[in-house]
Amino acid sequence: MKRKAMILVVTAMAVIGVASAANYMYEKSSIKGVGYRNLEIIISTQSGQNGAKLVEKQSGSGNVITSKIEVEAERQLHPTTAGNGLEGYECFYWNGNYNSDYPMDYINFTSEQELEYMPVSYQTGEYNQKWIDKLCVQNYKIGSVMTEMYSHAEHLQKNSEVKTRLYGDNMPSACCTGVLEANLNSNIIGVAHIGWMSRDPAVNIKGRHDEYGRSVEDLTGVFSIEKFIQLWGNSTCGQVSVDWLPCA
Repeated sequence: MKRKAMILVVTAMAVIGVASAANYMYEKSSIKGVGYRNLEIIISTQSGQNGAKLVEKQSGSGNVITSKIEVEAERQLHPTTAGNGLEGYECFYWNGNYNSDYPMDYINFTSEQELEYMPVSYQTGEYNQKWIDKLCVQNYKIGSVMTEMYSHAEHLQKNSEVKTRLYGDNMPSACCTGVLEANLNSNIIGVAHIGWMSRDPAVNIKGRHDEYGRSVEDLTGVFSIEKFIQLWGNSTCGQVSVDWLPCA
C-alpha cells in the first residue's frame, strides 16, 4: 500500500513539473567592453515542426561598443488531444492586435549592436575572429522564415526588430492565422546575407511544400542596408506590429 502511495506521489510530482514549465520567457541585456564574445539564444514555442522558432548567434573579438538585446516569447497554445493541431487555452488575452480575443504563440525580438573587430589577448589565450551575427526566425503556422546574417565583419552597426505570432486551429477561417514581420537597418564592413521565404504549410500531392515567395540578397564590402519584411497568413492581421518608418 505504501509503495502504491509513493508511486502516486511521484506521478503527481511529474505532472505538476510539466504543467509548471516556463511558457513565458523574457530576457533583456546590455553589454559593453573589449574582448571576445560568444552568444547563443534559442527559443521554440512548440516542439518539432510547429509553432515559432528563433535562433540568434553572435561571436567575435574586439570592441563591443553597444550590444542591447530584448527578447520576449510565450506559449499560449497547446497540442490537441488528437495530436493533429493546436488549440487555444480557454482564457483570453489582450495584446492590442486585431485578433486580440484569441490566444497565440509569439516571439518579439529587438537587437541593437555596434561591434568593431580587433584581435585581443588574455591569460586564457589569443582571440582573433571577425564578427559573426546570425538571426533566423521561423513561423511554421504560415510557412514563413526570415534570415539576417553578417560574417567576416570588421565593423557592424545594426538595429533589428522582429515579431512573429501564430494562432490556434480553432480560429474562424476568415481570421488571421499568423504573422512574421521584420524591420532591419544596418551598416556593415564585411559580408551580409538577408532573405525570407514563404511556403505552403500543407504538402501537395507529391509530398512537397509549394513555394509562394522568396527573396535572397548577398552583399560583400561596405554597405548600408534598410529592409522591411511583412509576411502575413492573410490580409486580416490588423496593423503592422514593428516600426516600419525608422529614423534616417
